[in-house]
This record gives sequence, structure tokens and C-alpha cells, in this order.
Amino acid sequence: METAPPREKRALANTAFGCREGSKMATMREPSASPPPTLTHYDLTDLRVFLAVAEEGNLSRGAQRCHLAPSSVSLRLKGLEEAIGVQLLERGARGVTLTRAGSVMLEHVRRCVAQLEQMHVDLEPFVQGLAGHITLFANNNVIHSHLPADLERFFKAYPSVRITLEERLGSDIVAAVAGGRADAGIVAVEPDHPALVYLPYREDEFVVLVPAQHALASGEAVRFVACLGQPFISLQNGTALHTYLMNQAAALGGRLDVRVQVSGYRAIARLVASGAGIGIVPRSALLPQDEGALRVVTLSEPWAARHHRVCVRPEAMASNRFLRELVDMLCQRG
Repeated sequence: METAPPREKRALANTAFGCREGSKMATMREPSASPPPTLTHYDLTDLRVFLAVAEEGNLSRGAQRCHLAPSSVSLRLKGLEEAIGVQLLERGARGVTLTRAGSVMLEHVRRCVAQLEQMHVDLEPFVQGLAGHITLFANNNVIHSHLPADLERFFKAYPSVRITLEERLGSDIVAAVAGGRADAGIVAVEPDHPALVYLPYREDEFVVLVPAQHALASGEAVRFVACLGQPFISLQNGTALHTYLMNQAAALGGRLDVRVQVSGYRAIARLVASGAGIGIVPRSALLPQDEGALRVVTLSEPWAARHHRVCVRPEAMASNRFLRELVDMLCQRG
């Protein structure tokens, strides 16, 4: 019988006895944390299964929604929890409920799936062989006033082009265009970014809306500081105008007494007309009938003037014909 060399004997012994020497050495090392889960431990189907079961509150209905067998769904959920390292669902006789970790997971999965769906929507023009795609960021003001009519004209001229339009704060718009995450932006901020070209777009101004019988209605103009002590009707948190006005109030050492927050300029005008408080909106957001229902007062502040401009990278203009056409149309250069 052939004998193994000493080194091979030790290897065979370690295999036969469960690597006793290696085990002994392992017990002497400091315990190490498990590596964080990665996408190699679960896939998109696992996330969709979790989303379906969590929203249905029932494993069988979630399986039916995913067109999978309940046993397969159960195994996927178990594997997902093992990969994440925490229990996501509480199983009970009447269905499933989310743990606290599961609730956090659900919000992330919803955003993830929604972003993937949006990715497919954005890629569809390329699948269909359409002419081009433009990503345009703009502030709340122009999206709700001038921009819709301008884009209508553009789409009539270039029906095969698709535009992804997103509302952002001015500083975020400039950073996105400079960084190549957006093809163009419409802003009313200073100072200029050195890597961008700025072209005039529209002129506007902030005005103060007050009820017809309000104390501020008697003047032709009002300073912003006079607005700080009044019940205020505002857009919702996170919108460009809300953030801008809050910053202006903070610069004066005060704050706005926000009574109601709404989703649009029309709601602000209606609430002001009802006497609920005062508000500040762009003049372009007003309709002819507003003049009779409330009082429009000039906001006497240097920052009330809104010089909207299109910002774009020169190299993006040079490489994208449809971007050039859009900028020319917005700025009425063509």
C-alpha cells in the first residue's frame, strides 16, 4: 500500500478529524462581524416578493400577485431575511405583519422598485428608436407658469423627443447640470457657475397676496419683515419657494407663522381670498379673477425680482442637437 508523504498525511488527518488544528486556531482569533449583505445574496425577485406579501398582508395573496407558488415565496422570504440578517415579517394565523425593520425595508423597496420602473420608462424611447431624450431640471415657479406652454411648442416641433422634467431647488439644479446629471436647468440663483453658460429665459417677481380687508391691503408695497407677524399660507415643506422664504425669514432673525401648507399656488390664492392669511407667490401664478378676490401688493425687496435663466454646459449643447433646439426655443433665440 502506498503511503502519503508527511505533508499530505497532515492534510488527510485535518480532513478526517474536522481540521482540529484549524479549529483550535480559529478559537484563538478575535471574533469578526459578518460582512454586510450584498446584491449577490438576494435579487430583484426577492424584493418584489417581499413588497407583494407586505402590501397584501398575506403570503398566499402575495404569491398569487407574483405568480409564484406559496412554498417558493416562503423560501424566498426566508432567504431574504437571512441575507439581510434581521426578521422582516411576523407570521401569524391571520397573515403577516411587518416588524419595525420590515417597515424600514418596505419604504426602501418601494423606492427601489419605483426607480427601476422609471428607468424602463426613460429607456423606452431608445427601445422604440425615438430621436432623443433630454433631462431638464427647473424650479417650482417656472414649472407652474411659463414652462408648460413652452414645452407644448417644443413637442409640436419635435414630437419624437422625450423630456424628463424634475422640480429642484436652484442650487441643486446648478450642481446637477454642472455634474452632467441634467442636460439643462432653469434657475433664478446667483452666483453663476464657471462651467455653465447662462441665457435669459423669463422675468417675474414675488408679490404678497393679502385679503381685501387686511391691514396690509392699504399700501402699494410692503417689506418682507412686515409679513413675519402675519398668519401665512405656504407651499409644502421641501418646495423651492417654501425653503427660500424660510431662509429669508431666518436671515432677518425671524420666522414665518405658517398657518396652512398647500400643494400649489392656486390653493394659496383661494385661502388668502377666504381670509385665512397672507401668502407670497410669483406674479405669473396669478389669474385675472384674483385681482377682485384679494389684494396684490408689491414685495419691496431686492430678491423679489426673479430673473429666470437657462443654464447649460457648452459641451452638452454641442453634442445634443435637440438640446440646442430646446434652449433656442426657451430663450427665443431661433
